Amino acid sequence: MEESIRFDSRVVVVTGAGGGLGRSHALLFASRGAKVVVNDLGGSLDGTGAQKSAADVVVSEIKAAGGEAVASYDSVATEEGANGIIQTAIDTFGKVDVVVNNAGILRDVSFHKMALAQWDAVLSVHLGGTMNVTRAAWTRFREQRYGRIINTTSAAGLYGNFGQASYAAAKLGIVGLTKTLAQEGRKYGIHANVIAPVAKSRMTETIPFPEGTLDRLDPALVSPLVAWLASEQCADTGEIFSVGGGYVARVALVEAQGVVFPGTLTPEHLRAKWSEVRDVRGGDAFPDAMSAIEKALTAGHAASKDASGKPTTK
Repeated sequence: MEESIRFDSRVVVVTGAGGGLGRSHALLFASRGAKVVVNDLGGSLDGTGAQKSAADVVVSEIKAAGGEAVASYDSVATEEGANGIIQTAIDTFGKVDVVVNNAGILRDVSFHKMALAQWDAVLSVHLGGTMNVTRAAWTRFREQRYGRIINTTSAAGLYGNFGQASYAAAKLGIVGLTKTLAQEGRKYGIHANVIAPVAKSRMTETIPFPEGTLDRLDPALVSPLVAWLASEQCADTGEIFSVGGGYVARVALVEAQGVVFPGTLTPEHLRAKWSEVRDVRGGDAFPDAMSAIEKALTAGHAASKDASGKPTTK
């Protein structure tokens, strides 16, 4: 029998852990030996208000099951709050090993009706909060040459969704942030990955799913992926994973093989080859931006040497 994945010597911070996915993540980590900081501002779905009961209840659950946990009520949306979250881990447990950025709010409205205050509020919690908490832990991760970061994007961020311009922008921003953190953290033993979960929560309860769908989307079917990505055994970094209802899949941003246009390029050239330009079959998933740029430069160089003037698929 294979050895269980455990976190007995690890300290895990989970933001937005007072309910839904965050609560599920915190409970699973604690059940496998981790010391957990349960962070939750205790606000409403739109981010207003605050109360301590949400985090306190989850801490009580963990302790009742024999685990170790402490509550944090700081806001991820400010540098001061994020520093407070990580300091709670240091003061209580002496270190921090894993950060799960899960906290979020919703202020859904169609783009033409959206106020700048709504935009700013959503980005400050999702994208700003992910950055703030990660930044607060980053120096310690570098010093100890170990860290695991699991961030949270969404299908809306990856593919767009009507009425969620601010939410989608923030969530896709988290993908770019995660991929950069993975590259900068690699030599320090820091891994960063991002999940796009679908699970029953305050947020998804506002979505008109077919009747009975939400009952099949137990948050407990998402948290095992978070635990795996946070484990020492998982070597992946800079990746995106879709997860929900027992389904797990890698998501990749791919670039098509493309078409090289030697010599000049006109709108008419593009019209003639547009279906090939758009064809992503056999596309490349690049490990970093420079690899993507190198492909374009190499193709462009080849085009400049091709005297035929005929476009070619690369």
